[in-house]
This record gives sequence, C-alpha cells and structure tokens, in this order.
Amino acid sequence: MIIKRVIRSQNRVIVEGKNLVKKHIKQGPGHEGGIFTVEAPFHASNVQVLDPVTGKPCKIGVKYLEDGTKVRVSRGIGASGSIIPRPEILKMRTTPRPTVAGPKDTPMNLVLEKTDDPKSGKGMPEL
Repeated sequence: MIIKRVIRSQNRVIVEGKNLVKKHIKQGPGHEGGIFTVEAPFHASNVQVLDPVTGKPCKIGVKYLEDGTKVRVSRGIGASGSIIPRPEILKMRTTPRPTVAGPKDTPMNLVLEKTDDPKSGKGMPEL
C-alpha cells in the first residue's frame, strides 16, 4: 500500500487501492458524467507503518544506538524490532538547529549565575 496524497490541513491521507467509494458526477461542459470509483481520504491515525522484515503493520518505537543516533524501530505483537528507515522526503526537509547564539538568546554567563543561596538568605522572599 502506498500513500498517494497527504492532506495536512485535515490530517488525512489517501492510500492507493483503499477506501474506494462510488462518486456520481453530473455531466457538464468539458467532462463526461457517470458513476466513478475514487479513493476517499481517511484519518492519518488509521494508518500504520509496515515492518520492513515481516511486512506486517506495526507501531513505531524510538531507540538510541551506541553512537547516540536516534532511530525508529518496529514494536508490537509480531514485530521484528528492526530499524525502520526514515522516508527520503523527511530527510530533505530537516534543517539543523542553530549552534550560534542569536540576539534574543540569554547569554551563558547569566544562565549559569547563581541567584539564590539558602544559607545566607539571598534570593529568598521577605516574610
């Protein structure tokens, strides 16, 4: 099964060959009418990823490898626990996080500054 289209605004997907419905089209100028079979969208929560080893639907878990990289793994009943590769479209859209502090970021010396001391009472409210 292949996802043909994703409708992000409605959180729905169209899957090839699934959820077929009959659509009645009235004849008009430039197109012919009739009864056509089309694929209707359904909610994205009703779609599962296929396990690459068994070929059965499975849930997705997250594991960290020895080198610290985060990977998706198959989990659930009948799942092999193998690594599920990320789709190519998701790899192209990722943008790395900025490592340089921007103009609205708090300077590191203020972040690490200790503002309270329970022994001396510094930073404690006045009662």
